[in-house]
Amino acid sequence: MISQLGRYEVISELGQGAMGVVYKAKDPLIDRIVAIKTINLGLAQEEKEEYEGRFYQEARAAGRLNHPNIVTIYDVGKSGDIAYIAMEFLQGCELRDLLRESGNLPVDQVLDVVAQVAQGLAYAHEHEIVHRDIKPSNIMVIRDGHVKITDFGIARMASSAVRTQTGMVLGSPKYMSPEQVLGKVIDQRSDIFSLGVMLYEMLTGEPPFAGENVNAIMFQTLNSTPVAPSTLNSKVPDMLNFIVAKALAKGVDDRYQNAQDFARDLRACRETLPRSDRPMVTVPSSGERKKLDGMIITGRSQVADQEENALTTLGLSTNFDSSEATMRLAALTTNPEEVDELSKTLKIMRPQLIKQSVPKARSAVPPRTASVAPTKKSAGKFKILILLMAVLALAVAIYIK
Repeated sequence: MISQLGRYEVISELGQGAMGVVYKAKDPLIDRIVAIKTINLGLAQEEKEEYEGRFYQEARAAGRLNHPNIVTIYDVGKSGDIAYIAMEFLQGCELRDLLRESGNLPVDQVLDVVAQVAQGLAYAHEHEIVHRDIKPSNIMVIRDGHVKITDFGIARMASSAVRTQTGMVLGSPKYMSPEQVLGKVIDQRSDIFSLGVMLYEMLTGEPPFAGENVNAIMFQTLNSTPVAPSTLNSKVPDMLNFIVAKALAKGVDDRYQNAQDFARDLRACRETLPRSDRPMVTVPSSGERKKLDGMIITGRSQVADQEENALTTLGLSTNFDSSEATMRLAALTTNPEEVDELSKTLKIMRPQLIKQSVPKARSAVPPRTASVAPTKKSAGKFKILILLMAVLALAVAIYIK
């Protein structure tokens, strides 16, 4: 094991990452413990220069992000053929390991975790940075229960990622968006799709798109529509089925347009669910893998709390404009005749379909009622009554004369 990386004194090896070894180290200048992720640059000269340049560019971009749900990057450097990133040292574990050891989490806890990830993504997207590789192994659940996104902005450099013929790194096949599979230019909505895949897997224990090889997975991503999560987990409410369908829409215009709306709807859905007992969870440390008793996987960041306090509606997002997602929800909540009628006439989303999944007492959006039509009808009857009375009065007057 190496003992020095730049000014950092290596203490121990934490594990093997996709790009190289991850170390626990000390910054002697400020006496701070850091995690150092290394990237081996032992490549051909031309490829090395391009790879290294992109590495520094991405590291600088990620270093601009300062959010409670994103791991903090302190420094970037190079030692021989090893480039490295010094970042925040987290006491916790990868979400992947937590799910493997604990199995499926209660639905409300899943929503807590995914909403925090969405909040971190929203911040990054506002700064024009797309992660490109959202998956459980890039999500850390730390000691106090907060969730942190790792490998921000540098995930596309992972050596294990799938490349197109042009050499573009796409990400992990199981979590790729359709536009990633096709090698198209991607934006923040690709991250939203990947987070939707992760949400589906956390709710059901199964990935929405699976296959025996990479090509089979990509085919499924492009062509198949997964069954509703509630089909595999009866504790998933209809409202959450709709949210998942929205996140996993094949077309980018049918998907959530920003992660802020995604986070808001996840928290709104959580408020409609009964609270679980939130058992104490034993979580291995990302460092020496010691057991950390007493960790609760429901941590909330300060920013997330502020966002929730500022929430003006507990209904679904106004950006729910996907006819496909609406039809899926209708199929789960209405009879076949109504679904058939809806499929013939639906051109825009009908709000009343949404409200079936949201308790009326919790919605700050005034529900549409049938009061408008009866009012017009009553007004018509009143006019007829006045006319009849006028005719009757005229007839009486003529009679008297």
